[in-house]
Amino acid sequence: MSNSSESLEPLRVSLSPQERFEEYLQTRGLRQTNQRKFLIEAVFEEHDHFDADELIDRLPRRGEQNYVSSATVYRTLREFVDAGLLKSFQLDGRTVYELDYGYPQHDHLYCTACRKLIEFQSDALMSIRDQVATEKGFRVSGHRMIIQGICSNCGKQRRKKRKQDLV
Repeated sequence: MSNSSESLEPLRVSLSPQERFEEYLQTRGLRQTNQRKFLIEAVFEEHDHFDADELIDRLPRRGEQNYVSSATVYRTLREFVDAGLLKSFQLDGRTVYELDYGYPQHDHLYCTACRKLIEFQSDALMSIRDQVATEKGFRVSGHRMIIQGICSNCGKQRRKKRKQDLV
């Protein structure tokens, strides 16, 4: 999945993602494995949005060092979500993951042409969200907004095509 150069900057956190995940595993009585360690490093080395298949494509192949099976990838991604390291959401019929731990609350613009996700933060949006919640007696625990449309690059390409069609 394409990521924008307009990504958000990470926040300062007291524990590394690895330490946070180890804490989660201990509370569940699970053990840290080399595969889990490798996956957390692979996921947190870049700030991007991805689905499981895109992550698997970036990982070593069967027979190579640090190979991780697809089943382990899918299972571990669910554990990362449960541990609060990743958020997942549905986009175009697939589950997309993004870093959550150490990143601020934010929303997305999604280009339906090139599939680029652009992250943004809006104090005005947060204010409206909180005002509506207060009016309704609702306690907010979070939200997800994905605004769909066409990015400026794809919009330019479409305008050019239309002009050419008229000739």
